[in-house]
Amino acid sequence: MGRIGKRLKPVVVITLLCSLAALVAPSAQAQPRQMEDRTIDASIQAEIIDSVTEAYRDVYIFADVAAKMEKYVREKYRKGEYKKLTTVREFTQQLTSDFQEISKDRHIGLRFMSDSEAQMMLTPPTERPGDPLADARRRNFGFQKLEILPGNIGYLDLRGFADAREAGPTAVAAMNFLANADAVIFDLRQNGGGSPTMIQLICSYLFAEPTHLNSFYIRQTDETEQFWTQAMVQGPRMTDVPVYVLTSDYTFSAAEEFTYNLKNLKRATIVGDTTGGGAHPVDTHFWPNLNVMARVPYGRAINPITGTNWEGTGVTPDIVVPADAALDRAQLEALKGLRDSTDDQDRKYALDWAITGLEVRLSDITIDPEKLGAFVGHYGPRTVTLEDGELYYQREDRPRYRLIPAGNDLFLLDGLDYFRIQFERGMDGTVTHLTGLYDNGQIDGNDRDS
Repeated sequence: MGRIGKRLKPVVVITLLCSLAALVAPSAQAQPRQMEDRTIDASIQAEIIDSVTEAYRDVYIFADVAAKMEKYVREKYRKGEYKKLTTVREFTQQLTSDFQEISKDRHIGLRFMSDSEAQMMLTPPTERPGDPLADARRRNFGFQKLEILPGNIGYLDLRGFADAREAGPTAVAAMNFLANADAVIFDLRQNGGGSPTMIQLICSYLFAEPTHLNSFYIRQTDETEQFWTQAMVQGPRMTDVPVYVLTSDYTFSAAEEFTYNLKNLKRATIVGDTTGGGAHPVDTHFWPNLNVMARVPYGRAINPITGTNWEGTGVTPDIVVPADAALDRAQLEALKGLRDSTDDQDRKYALDWAITGLEVRLSDITIDPEKLGAFVGHYGPRTVTLEDGELYYQREDRPRYRLIPAGNDLFLLDGLDYFRIQFERGMDGTVTHLTGLYDNGQIDGNDRDS
């Protein structure tokens, strides 16, 4: 392709498997300067096209696609289709759209950078104001929530895959927290990507032997880098624990790699929506004189099992459900799987208890308000009342709880997981007895006094 403007060499900052959010928006520090822009004319547009297409031609993972992208935008420039775009921000947004239209690669992205952002990029990291690492710590490196759900199911809401060099201790602490769980759910529904080093660390807890997770082929060097699980981890491994991964259409890049790796290694059940479809590691190219930054995918993932990756297609879940229903579905699948795999009757009882609680919450059983009065009364030290169409239970001076219908005269208590109530009826259908059920199998009860 012929040059149409003055070509400028970029400053290059290397990143790997960046998040989808980073491709479409400035950093959090840059957001207050969002409205800044720079006016351009056809000659500056030409300089941007020359500089950016050279970077894609030299670096982009698929040379033939880079050539098609370049041909496409140069033809649009020649026809004057960019004349109405008078700012760098508008122009880079349009180029991003045009490049993605040809490549279908969501990792590709251009954006305007203000003079202050440009100066920041040119300043050595040790001399920049602020502390990005401190900010990452304040966000706990993406480790948003850890919890043990009913049935001893571990849950981790992970919002990003931070570099293990900084976030390793946090990840180790999280995995050790989950170590005694009977099943583990990784929630990646709000995870836009990050570093393969964190994927490597977390996955190392899930396999007994060194396991080949993924490889990256780099076009410029014609080299392939392999990623394997680590030979040693701090704390116990969870090699036989059932694993579930929750996904959405926001799940992207490194989060997709984690999902794709475990799916193809048959180490996890994937639940949710098909993921975003970005499998390419990225170089960041920056032209300070043009106020332009471009992300250029320079390699591609190669899964050792499939020989390919999820680029453009995303990862299809094993159980396809709307993302907002994925946690409930995974939790139910985990509980039923654990129940079916144990011969311990006490454990079965506990798991059935958790299954019933979850199914009731999902089914939203209702009772005709006119029939609720049948349960009202005193049962020894226990009292059941009806207020505003809702039943309430209280024992003496203890806290009062709303009763949740579970069918067949069984009720759960809102906010009290270990106790439930089963009402008994006489031959004439009148409620005569209240039985208290406990999650450890214990029962007690009282006849109705009034």
